[in-house]
Amino acid sequence: MDQGEEAQGETKAAYAVRIATSIGAFTPEEWGRLTGTSNSSTGEYNPFLSFAFLSSLEDSGCAIQQTGWQGHHLRLEDGNGKLLGVVPCYLKSHSQGEYVFDHGWADAFERAGGNYYPKLQCSVPFTPATGPRLLVADDEDETTVKAGLCTALKLVTDRLGASSAHATFAGLSDMEALEAAGFLHRIDQQFHFFNDGFSTYEEFLATLASRKRKALKKERRAALGEGVTIEWLTGRDLTESVWDDFFAFYMDTGSRKWGRPYLNRTFFSLIGERMADDILLVMAKRDGRYIAGAINFIGSDTLYGRNWGCIEDHPFLHFEVCYHQAIDFAIEKKLKIVEAGAQGEHKLARGYRPVTTHSAHYIAHSGLRNAVAGYLRRERREVASVSGYLEEHTPFRKAEDQINAPASSKTD
Repeated sequence: MDQGEEAQGETKAAYAVRIATSIGAFTPEEWGRLTGTSNSSTGEYNPFLSFAFLSSLEDSGCAIQQTGWQGHHLRLEDGNGKLLGVVPCYLKSHSQGEYVFDHGWADAFERAGGNYYPKLQCSVPFTPATGPRLLVADDEDETTVKAGLCTALKLVTDRLGASSAHATFAGLSDMEALEAAGFLHRIDQQFHFFNDGFSTYEEFLATLASRKRKALKKERRAALGEGVTIEWLTGRDLTESVWDDFFAFYMDTGSRKWGRPYLNRTFFSLIGERMADDILLVMAKRDGRYIAGAINFIGSDTLYGRNWGCIEDHPFLHFEVCYHQAIDFAIEKKLKIVEAGAQGEHKLARGYRPVTTHSAHYIAHSGLRNAVAGYLRRERREVASVSGYLEEHTPFRKAEDQINAPASSKTD
């Protein structure tokens, strides 16, 4: 740990705030005591906040200073050095790999003579999945510690001379604490599948309008034409040979889509060693070899879809591997939600609903802060309007249709 500061929490208690430049500065046992990070049979578990995932990003060289992701994890301690809470945080020299875009803010501030970078980014690198951002030790008062973490985050931003601090894809309880501390509220939209206690995929299909139901059945048949089969791989199935195949898919699609993929081959080996039971690879095979795949991470009640790639193009295969198979897995394993990554209105027709995501932003410069606050007010209205429109156009049967529909329509 390279710095220590004293902060004053909302309860007027004195805290020690220290900056850890690596997740390795914590022990796995310490980290496992924090909200949402422990893979246990009880409580909420978010795989992206696990010690295994975050340390793999750093140990592989994907999220380090040289890539513009210098660890600046905030460690909040009491006067006796006891760990109270943590904010996973990175000092950044760019805005890549975040999925909540602030390039326009950076351009405007720099045209006005300011320096937008460095900034603090409170997030999981390269991962647009909602989860805790203010991590509280399991035996501490959540409200008090979160207030202290918010104060510490603002203090560290100011002491470092950073332009801003951004907590992206934050959970609602964290948003409440961050807004109370003066952070600006930003919203965006994703599409999630909700498992309403379905025991089979057919039960899910029965909730859709007849035309949409028929379209999805036709799409799935087409995706598995030409001899394509699907395999679910997890745990011991994740061999180095399998990772070689998946990485080839990831690099091919990533290079075409955004130029330079963020994750390297070492990263996949590390997560395969450290958290294989929390990973699901959906792999498509044809003529005895894998031709496409998608990686998913398994939480306590959520399946998180992440990266996809392929080396052969087949109609609808992307939808099958990324979205339909994720629904199949969630239903079989009784998971409540599928988060299928950022953006993508095409997910709507496949049974995913619009969901609002939340971010919080502390802007140190008053002029930039006022400009951003005005922009965010307008943006929130627009996002809310679009979300309402999309919700009205989901493929699900309306309540009156479900009441009046003949029984035969449930199985077409």
